[in-house]
Amino acid sequence: MKRILFSVVTIILLSAAAVAQRNDWARFDRYAEANKEIMANPDNKRRVVFFGNSITQFWASKRPDFFKENEFIGRGIAGQTTYQFLSRFREDVVNLRPRLVVINAATNDIAENSHPYDEERTMGNIKSMVEIARANNIRVILTSTLPASQFSWNKDITDAPEKIAHLNELIAAYAKAEKITYVDYHTAMLDEDGRSLSRRYTDDGVHPTEAGYEVMEALILPAVRKIVK
Repeated sequence: MKRILFSVVTIILLSAAAVAQRNDWARFDRYAEANKEIMANPDNKRRVVFFGNSITQFWASKRPDFFKENEFIGRGIAGQTTYQFLSRFREDVVNLRPRLVVINAATNDIAENSHPYDEERTMGNIKSMVEIARANNIRVILTSTLPASQFSWNKDITDAPEKIAHLNELIAAYAKAEKITYVDYHTAMLDEDGRSLSRRYTDDGVHPTEAGYEVMEALILPAVRKIVK
């Protein structure tokens, strides 16, 4: 019953996001008021933004204490691809003047939510975000795309695991070449079948449960603290 309810809520959120995006494709409205409050405060040299899609959005809502206790800012929007990330990167990251941005991306690129999947363009979007961050003296942590064997909202995608694995190789290689911290959620959360998000950590095959987020927190927090004390 719990899994069914979570799936229904997820579908409702994704559907609502799709409707909103017809008029505001990048969803500049989603965090507009919250961003104003943050920008009104004095500069915080420990400010960290977690930037992403529903995986990041649900993280902030399911594990609010993790964000509050560490003074992290969640800027995830359900359903979004890296094309939309890039469009709102200034409003939801740069203008907040963080010390660090943690980027988790590309689940919805591979699910083809906004564009046919093009690995080179997705990587280009990720690289552009890194370049914008660096130009504004913002440090970056890149993270792997989480495992997913399929997407309930687009069952035409049958090779998601292969695409995710190869994209993660590219992200890791780029991070190494550019001396950027890379955090690998994928390996820690991969099911025994080598394709899926572990059933221990998900109810719908794409989004982590609280147990899944606990795994991610154990991986990301030490990486963040090496940069932001």
